[in-house]
Amino acid sequence: MRLSITTLKHTMVSAPELKNLLHTNAQYLDKSVVVELNGGRSVSGVLRGYDVFMNVTLAEALEHSKKDKLSLGTVVIRGNSILSVEATA
Repeated sequence: MRLSITTLKHTMVSAPELKNLLHTNAQYLDKSVVVELNGGRSVSGVLRGYDVFMNVTLAEALEHSKKDKLSLGTVVIRGNSILSVEATA
């Protein structure tokens, strides 16, 4: 089961909305997530951190392609390349 935490792409939010969004995302720290990226790519891993620009840090990251998986270790993904972040159950 996947639960969508955030889908942000050039979205303007007010300060209270941003505070609420960041609080919601905090409950997913140290949980497994899948990050969908521009260009049809996706990366899975353990969410270790994020910031107000939705840059995320993943540990134990794997990049998924149509053919195989590539182990990346710990990565930082820029928020402007993220289409969605989903928690995996």
